[in-house]
Amino acid sequence: MIISASRRTDIPALYSEWFMNRIRAGEVLVPNPYNRKKVSRIVLSPEVVDVIVFWTKNPEPMLPYLRELDQRGYQYCFQVTITDYEQDMEPGVPCTADAMATFLLMSQMLGKERMEWRFDPILLTDRYTKAYHLEQFEMMCGWLRPAVERCIISFVDDYKGSTVSCMEPEEIEELAEGLGEIACRYGISLCSCAEKTGLEHCGITHGACIDQERLRRITGYKLDLKKDPGQRKECRCAESIDIGAYDTCIGGCGYCYAVNHTGSARRKYEQHDPLSPMLIGSLRGDETITDREVRSAKDNQLSLFDLPQLGT
Repeated sequence: MIISASRRTDIPALYSEWFMNRIRAGEVLVPNPYNRKKVSRIVLSPEVVDVIVFWTKNPEPMLPYLRELDQRGYQYCFQVTITDYEQDMEPGVPCTADAMATFLLMSQMLGKERMEWRFDPILLTDRYTKAYHLEQFEMMCGWLRPAVERCIISFVDDYKGSTVSCMEPEEIEELAEGLGEIACRYGISLCSCAEKTGLEHCGITHGACIDQERLRRITGYKLDLKKDPGQRKECRCAESIDIGAYDTCIGGCGYCYAVNHTGSARRKYEQHDPLSPMLIGSLRGDETITDREVRSAKDNQLSLFDLPQLGT
C-alpha cells in the first residue's frame, strides 16, 4: 500500500504532529470527501505500508520526525514544490531561497531518489512571463542540480474557483522548449504531470509522480500496483490511499485546486486537533466506520531476471 500524504492538503507543512500521532497509533480515520458520515479506518503499520509519499511546499516541519519514521521501519519520499512565484501568488509558502536550502539539506540526508522537485503549476501573467520563468528556472536548476534527479512540471488547469486561466497550446510549446533545453543543460530529467499535450520533442516525457520504478529503488523490492483509478485519465501515478482532506490548506496559493475558499480552509484548520484520529474535527457519533482492506503491494513473484545467473 502506498500512502499519499497528501494531494488534498499540505500535511508536512501544517499537520506533521498529527501525522506522527497517527503513525504511533497505527491507524487513521479518513472521511469520504463527499460524505463525512462515511469514514474509512486505514491501518498504518509498516507491515502494510510500502511507501509514504509526502506532497508539500514546506517539508521542514517533518525534519524532527524522520529519524523516528526510520526507526519504526517506514519507507518514504517527498514531492516538494518549489516555484518562482512571490507572495502575491503564494502568500503562505517559504520563499524560493529558503525552500531550496531545505531541499538541499534533505537531499543530502535522504538521497536524491527520495527527493523530487516539482516546478508546478506553471502559469503566465503580466508579471510571470515566459522570460521570467525561464530565467528563474535556470537559476533554480543551478542550485538544485546536486540534489535532484528529476523535475516534474505541469501547466495550470482551468477549474471552478480558479483565479488564473489556462495557457494557449502555443504558449505551452514555447515555454516547454525553453524549460527542456535548460534542464538538459543541467543534467536534470524533466517530465510532465497529467498533461494531455505530448512534449517529448522538447525533452519532456510523460511522467508518473508516484512512479513504480522509483518506489522499487526506495523499497528494494518490486511493487504490484495498478494505475490509480481515482486520478485524472492523463495521470500515470500508481494507486495510493490519500489520508488528507480538501479545503484544509491555509497556504493561500492563487492557483490551488484543493481549496474552495481560504476563509473556509482557515476555519477548518482552527478545528484541527493533533490528537484526533481524523485530520479535522472529531467523530460526531453518526458516522459509519469501515475498515479499509489494505495489504503490502510487495510482488513476491520472481521473474527469470531476478534469479541468480549460474556460471557454465
